[in-house]
Amino acid sequence: MIYKLNIKYTFLIILITFQSLSFSQSSKKLDPIDVFDLEYVSNPKISPKGDMILYQRNFKDIMTDKSLSNIWLVNFDGSNNRPITTGNNNDFSPNWSNSGKMFTYKSNKSGKTQLYLYNLNNNSTQKLTNVHSSIGNVQWSDNDKYIVFTSFVKDTKNNLIKMPEKPDGAKWNKPPIEIEDMVFRYDGSGFRKKGANQIFILPVEGGTPRQLTNNKKSSGSVSWLDNKRILFSANLHENSDFEPNNSEIFVLDIRSEKITQLTKRFGPDYSPKVSPDKTKIAYLGYDDKFLGYQQTSLYIMDIDGNNVKKVSGDFDRNIGNINWKGDGKGLFFKYDDKGMTKMALISLSGKVKDIVDELGGLSTGRPYSGGTYSVSRGGRYAFTYGNVYNLSDLATGYNGSKNRITQLNKDLFEYKKLGKVEEVWYDSSYDGRKIQGWLVTPPDFDPSKKYPLILEIHGGPFSNYGFRFSAEVQLFASKGYAVLYTNPRGSTSYGKEFANLIHHNYPSEDYDDLMSGIDHILKREYIDENNLFVTGGSGGGVLTSWIVGKTNRFNAAVVAKPVINWYSFVLYADNISYFYRYWFTGLPWDNVEEYMKRSPISYVGNVKTPTMLLTGEDDYRTPMAESEQFYSGLKLNKVESMLVRIPGASHGIASRPSNLIAKVNAIIAWFEKFKK
Repeated sequence: MIYKLNIKYTFLIILITFQSLSFSQSSKKLDPIDVFDLEYVSNPKISPKGDMILYQRNFKDIMTDKSLSNIWLVNFDGSNNRPITTGNNNDFSPNWSNSGKMFTYKSNKSGKTQLYLYNLNNNSTQKLTNVHSSIGNVQWSDNDKYIVFTSFVKDTKNNLIKMPEKPDGAKWNKPPIEIEDMVFRYDGSGFRKKGANQIFILPVEGGTPRQLTNNKKSSGSVSWLDNKRILFSANLHENSDFEPNNSEIFVLDIRSEKITQLTKRFGPDYSPKVSPDKTKIAYLGYDDKFLGYQQTSLYIMDIDGNNVKKVSGDFDRNIGNINWKGDGKGLFFKYDDKGMTKMALISLSGKVKDIVDELGGLSTGRPYSGGTYSVSRGGRYAFTYGNVYNLSDLATGYNGSKNRITQLNKDLFEYKKLGKVEEVWYDSSYDGRKIQGWLVTPPDFDPSKKYPLILEIHGGPFSNYGFRFSAEVQLFASKGYAVLYTNPRGSTSYGKEFANLIHHNYPSEDYDDLMSGIDHILKREYIDENNLFVTGGSGGGVLTSWIVGKTNRFNAAVVAKPVINWYSFVLYADNISYFYRYWFTGLPWDNVEEYMKRSPISYVGNVKTPTMLLTGEDDYRTPMAESEQFYSGLKLNKVESMLVRIPGASHGIASRPSNLIAKVNAIIAWFEKFKK
């Protein structure tokens, strides 16, 4: 009898334990290791007929610490969702043929990234290229017989330094690297090689690509004008090193290889798209006035370059990703507005109609913009759908409708509870301007409790945070912090006047905007005014280092990949020809006072806040030397500080999943150390 009772009670205990486990999992918070489980959709490409969508499914591999992707195919209504490629590769950038019977994609499955052709009629895959350099923009000809693409071609001729022939079996060092270009290295790829991106044409049947251009400067976006001519953009001017934004649009005759210039105004002209009837070319650009932020507008011209018309008129937002409407009476485009990315339609007379919003960002870490879309000839569209509670999924629609097709992170978010995100607006103490932000409270939030607050500042500075998912912010919230992120002056998506409030004036009153946000949130009783923290990366790192030189109100700060000395930065960053001319009034040695006045290093003597510096060792955008200077200054000033170096990381620290985890854990550990 006792034995039977024990069995009964043992079963009851097991049942209660199982129920408790299930309940605890349902309220479980997001953990750093969960970063490896996050997936998102990018590059949605709807077929010309609008019946199917190709998309890139992005995932992470915990064993190799890599971000990977495969190509998937789904019907417009969401049925028959299936993978086209599989495996731990990077398969990306699908691109439909005009018939919709084939598509190309890029893949590194053979070791180097090559172009592949998939035929839907027999579900076969053919490798099209065997190039030695990366493949850029890929476009189908109207008759689907040819593919045009860009690829880098080395120029190894005329080296100045001559080396003797080494003996057989000798192990010498690599030959000297000769640098003559003004911009001699790029963040993420290292030192610039001699050469340029050239245009190639390739028959769909395969074979050897034919090089169509031999320009000294790289070609940008390419598209077909007709089956005999190609449109492309490039900055082929002799002084392109000193005027890096002055690109033009050209026509390339395939047979003769003759190049004809279509545009000639000073400023960038790019992304040419021919109208369905082949009579007009739409393109993007602006008149370059050397402003920190310059807004892209939409233009139309005849195919010979005449009768240029600015279609977007006084539309006060940056226009991107243009695509002609099937009947040629307007163009679809995307734009950011108050932290929201939208797809819209503009008529040839300039009338704008919003089609759909919530084009989710493509940054796993922070809530930046970046969503995209594609549209069929009949007006059906596919887009990356996302908001503050989900990474970008695939959605489709027509004439304003929105149908979510995928829920890639449903398995994770069904039992991982996220922090609630609330939109906030407040007045800047500097001039009363309205500033937009978002407040994230911890999972299982209790308004009767007190929570420490993190101010998280975006980079750019000409960019925007918004109504988008952020793994970093949600991980901060999961550790019991309330998080405020805002769009201070200088942020995009509020018009060119608001963005250029920091032109030749950064950092400046954006500091007041950020402090006003803190003051606004401190009115809430559940925010602990004795536990305030601040962090930001890149441009946010600039502002974080500026803040600790201006105020001691924060318990601790983490300055990620900052610029703290503008003088050294403009001579050392990876875009030498740009920053001194667009962000300052001239060269540093002619404007020493201006450069140092806006450099956080000038105020390092004021800093009392415990400060961590965190930067990738291979960062060429905001090089490690910037962080090291500030760290040295803090140490000399006897401020409690730490320098964290992320091995092998460029400016995009979170490109490897473990680096995102390391960044978040470093920030939390530093803040926990100084939490009262």
